Amino acid sequence: MAIHSRNSEDHLSKDVILGKISEYDIFRYYCSSFKDLNIKFCSELRADKTPTVSIIKWNSKLLYKDFGYEEHTFDCFSYIQHKYNITFFDSLKIIDNDFNLGLAHNQEAITFTKGCLGYRHKKIIEDKKVIIIKKKRRLWNLNDKNFWNDYNINKRVLTIFNVEPIDYYWVNYNRFKCDKITYAYTIGNKYKIYSPGGDVKWTSNTTKRHVQGYKQLPNEGNLLILTSSLKDVMCLYVMGYHAIALQSEMQLPNEKLIFELKNRFDKIDVLYDNDFNNINNPGQTMAKKICELHGLKNLCLPNKYKCKDISDLIKSVGIDVTYTLLKNLINEKI
Repeated sequence: MAIHSRNSEDHLSKDVILGKISEYDIFRYYCSSFKDLNIKFCSELRADKTPTVSIIKWNSKLLYKDFGYEEHTFDCFSYIQHKYNITFFDSLKIIDNDFNLGLAHNQEAITFTKGCLGYRHKKIIEDKKVIIIKKKRRLWNLNDKNFWNDYNINKRVLTIFNVEPIDYYWVNYNRFKCDKITYAYTIGNKYKIYSPGGDVKWTSNTTKRHVQGYKQLPNEGNLLILTSSLKDVMCLYVMGYHAIALQSEMQLPNEKLIFELKNRFDKIDVLYDNDFNNINNPGQTMAKKICELHGLKNLCLPNKYKCKDISDLIKSVGIDVTYTLLKNLINEKI
């Protein structure tokens, strides 16, 4: 959450952080495979081809528990320590920075790359270690067409948004062989590697300053939609809507960005995930925070469709039904 002024009692500690955000929020942000409590998923910390990990509630706190590798049992802070090979205090600074809590002094701020497993964070000023990602492009094939057709996205749209299929990628000169459908999203001079069927779904060297879909926006327009992912941005583009996505739903948009976009677009709406099967519904919780903070309208997909986002809805009911529903949500009075 954004903090505009700091209370004298606020300081960088575990208790203060958990007074502002939850353990669930932290796990959700840094563990991309985690969707809900007690639901098993593949480890992002080791080679794991079958789901062996759950995040569970234990003694009134949340724990990351790898049932196939008992040494990997962490709370949200020790999980970040282990994943990025950092100290406990550095994990606090990373959380403070990424959630804009405003607890640390500016010179203590740390950035890191979510998804690059095993690589150490870097300090902004010292810039001791830069995460470099390179990729080897391959030709489009029938597997790509079939995958993206489910979302009514074609090669032309993928090209507009700088999405291309790849065979290999390198993280700081370590080479990784890609799953048969793996893509590189080019955002500025950074990359997000998307492997929807792979053991590690996301690898990236983007930061929270890299806004997906921003470069494709017109100078001005009637409506802009803030949504959850580049896939959703492309789905909205296909239906004739301009959209952007931050690097994570758990990230609050920068006030300067919202101010700029309000000057370019007549209206901004928010279309985040409806995690209808999750009691905490983090997508809608964050959507409501953003709408209240910036005076925006929240577009929430109805629970009856059992689809968390607009791309899943297109895949489930088709683009015509999705377009009609979205149009009605946009035109609906608050």
